[in-house]
Amino acid sequence: MVKAIVGANWGDEGKGKITDMFAEKADIVVRFQGGANAGHTIINDKGRFSFHLMPSGVCYDHTTCVIGNGVALDIEKFCKELEDIRRAGLNPKLLVSERAQILMPYHILFDVYEEERLGKNAFGSTKSGIAPFFSDKYAKIGMQVNELFDDDTLKAKLKNICTLKNLTLQYVYHKPLLSEDELYETCVRYREMIAPFVCDTRKFLNDALANGKEILLEGQLGTLKDPDFGIYPMVTSSSTLAAYGAVGAGLPPQSISDIIAVTKAYSSAVGAGEFVSEILDEAEAQELRMHGGDKGEFGATTGRPRRVGWFDCVATRYGIACQGATKVVMTALDCLSYLEEIPVCVGYELNGKVLRNFPTTPLLKKCKPVLKVLPGWHCDIRGIRDYDALPEKARAYVEFIENELGVKIDMVSNGPEREAIIYR
Repeated sequence: MVKAIVGANWGDEGKGKITDMFAEKADIVVRFQGGANAGHTIINDKGRFSFHLMPSGVCYDHTTCVIGNGVALDIEKFCKELEDIRRAGLNPKLLVSERAQILMPYHILFDVYEEERLGKNAFGSTKSGIAPFFSDKYAKIGMQVNELFDDDTLKAKLKNICTLKNLTLQYVYHKPLLSEDELYETCVRYREMIAPFVCDTRKFLNDALANGKEILLEGQLGTLKDPDFGIYPMVTSSSTLAAYGAVGAGLPPQSISDIIAVTKAYSSAVGAGEFVSEILDEAEAQELRMHGGDKGEFGATTGRPRRVGWFDCVATRYGIACQGATKVVMTALDCLSYLEEIPVCVGYELNGKVLRNFPTTPLLKKCKPVLKVLPGWHCDIRGIRDYDALPEKARAYVEFIENELGVKIDMVSNGPEREAIIYR
């Protein structure tokens, strides 16, 4: 059986905790897309962790963790993160796809240079090299892990890369040029670092599937950051949809039987892009930010303050549909307990009409939120494990959103700890 856990919104939905819960019962956990540009925070009996490349299953001795071919593999960060978790007493079983592509140091440089060039029109990149990496992948000048182990292929590729990149560095960015010799030395070092983990993960996963193993696909970010269905161009560079899990892991598409879409009881986002339900009053936004999550709404990778807003029924209904969700989880309900009234975005006003369907970006720019204000419960709900024991107004909030979404909310999280979950 294959399950996928994905975000319904802009990312930052609290997927880490939910993935950790499902990973405990999985045989294999696979990262199938993205890179080290976003993180998952997990709190369990092993400690508190912020994972960026590591699959969430690294907390469990019985689980094999896989970096799939769809991942932007930053070998330096992968090994650093592995050292950190080993120091915490974890000794994960890790496999890396021989077809995964390598994020190179020049990808990070180009990310920084391009944001600098764009100035006020910058994308709000985490400067982790993700966009230049995927640009190279599809321009067919990327480098797969297996190519590190063939010197002739490696040297020829680096020669071509330096020719192309140095033209841009010299005439567009006016920055220092790349050296073939230095890059070759870096690749030799990467080869030694990653060699113990490399294998044909497609075969490994398909053999596991044939033997009845439980496989969990772990997504990064959320629907609205997808390059096809998100708020383009302010999106990430790999597909954030569960459907891409089949490609990014190397599994048959029909093998994905469950898709768990995670949404939050309010909205948050890192980076630029359209965000209709965003709270524009900074004092009001900061109050929600400080009540949010385990340590407030600050990025697990960047540490920068997240943009926050009210729950967006239009965006979430669309996000869940794009993911093809079979189950929906709402996280961070407890973070709203300080409010006496809670606005919810139920529609978008555009040119005097109210939209219930999520539009394309040019129209989205012109939309204003249509808010319905619900009464808050104004008391601490952490520690409650029975849905019926929640305050009536907290249940009414969940059920109002559930009705707007048109799908059942199967689980409600009311605290950062793994056990702080209510099953319905």
